[in-house]
Amino acid sequence: MAIFPMIINGQAVTTRATAGVINPATGEVFAEVPVGTPQHVDDAVKAARAAFPGWSSLSHEARRDKLLELAGALEANMPELMQLLTQETGKPMGGFSGIGSGMEVGGSMAWMQATAATELPVEVIQDDEVARVEVHHKPIGVVGSITPWNWPLMIAVWHYAPALLAGNTVVAKPSEYTPVTTLRFAQIANEILPPGVLNVVVGDGSVGAAIAGHPDINKIVFTGSSATGKTVMQAASGNLKRLTLELGGNDAGIVLPDVDPKTVAPKLFAVCFHNNGQTCQALKRLYVHEDIYDELCNEMAAIAGSVKTGNGLEEDTDLGPLQNEKQLNVVRALAADARAAGATFLTGGEEDSRPGYFYPPTIVTNISDGTRLVDEEQFGPIVPVIRYSDVDDAIARANASSAGLGGSIWSSDLDKAAELVERLEAGSVWVNTHADIQPNAPMGGMKQSGVGCEFGHWGLAENTDIQTVKISKG
Repeated sequence: MAIFPMIINGQAVTTRATAGVINPATGEVFAEVPVGTPQHVDDAVKAARAAFPGWSSLSHEARRDKLLELAGALEANMPELMQLLTQETGKPMGGFSGIGSGMEVGGSMAWMQATAATELPVEVIQDDEVARVEVHHKPIGVVGSITPWNWPLMIAVWHYAPALLAGNTVVAKPSEYTPVTTLRFAQIANEILPPGVLNVVVGDGSVGAAIAGHPDINKIVFTGSSATGKTVMQAASGNLKRLTLELGGNDAGIVLPDVDPKTVAPKLFAVCFHNNGQTCQALKRLYVHEDIYDELCNEMAAIAGSVKTGNGLEEDTDLGPLQNEKQLNVVRALAADARAAGATFLTGGEEDSRPGYFYPPTIVTNISDGTRLVDEEQFGPIVPVIRYSDVDDAIARANASSAGLGGSIWSSDLDKAAELVERLEAGSVWVNTHADIQPNAPMGGMKQSGVGCEFGHWGLAENTDIQTVKISKG
């Protein structure tokens, strides 16, 4: 069985003990990884600190070229990385609407290339006979990255690329559920980057805690739950680390009565079951006007009944399993609570007897706010559809959540939808689409869905400190 080593200071690092990585489509171990410790974090931080002066002194253009080399390496190794992603996450190689491991590797390449094209030029805010005043962006130092299990490679690229381009070095921890693709990418990347610039340590929560609290790490970028984000924030306060936190969401979509249910149903289904619902910005609560409620619910249920859930390595698979048993049990518990509250399951909701962590795409109707499935983030293939009659009330209910990551309005009246969508309390909002992110537009959360943002020049700036330079001419 393959063992994927950690990368510290450009070297492969193994441990006597190993941890198995489970393929969620089979429930069986398919690879092994080392068991990292806080000592490995210390070693990685020392390597990153030593590499920082040389890396940060390179020109922006030189670092940009390295990122473009990394994008080329992703493309050259795409088949291998796709298979590893499918084995460790369960997502199909292609999948429903093309959302699978191919999209993840391709998206990682695109984000790497787009980030490489981003610049933070010196800004001159005054230049007269009195003084010249410039604003510079300086690298922070060592950036600690902690990534989740749902998009392990792409979110790693979201973290690493802007940090590296800005002149920082990186110490990273992938999720212990899905470390394999990230470790393999680190191996590939260290054939391109100088030793110590990108270090990856795998392990349990003690490794993440060591990164979050390490006195020689200057910034943390974390993607995960709001509860864990708060813990990271507290641990990072010791040396006032800079923070970028992309946290949990409970995104609401509001469907107005002027849409054609048959036309909009496939689009809604795709964004509800994006990565089997295991996406922070998947549509997780759907508010549908009473005039079209039954028709739209039936259209979505028909789609749910037509897709194939199975092993992602099989060509005709639309949706894979949940990534881990813990998350499967969350979905089971929310479904049981909804059923006990009298909700109707139009499709799905039954147990799957196959090995692995499968759960069918499930549409739940006749459900309301106050039920756990509506109020909590399910992060899985089960979607509550809530009936409403007044759009102002629907917006108020959408905004009642402590989360504020994303939201959407669905309507044939674009002017009306554009007006309504601005009333949603979320960092990203859309009209007639959802979770439709792109590398040149910032993504961040309001309320308890995050701190700061990623992507574009806004995300790049979060990996820098601002330095004001004033040259007096008097």
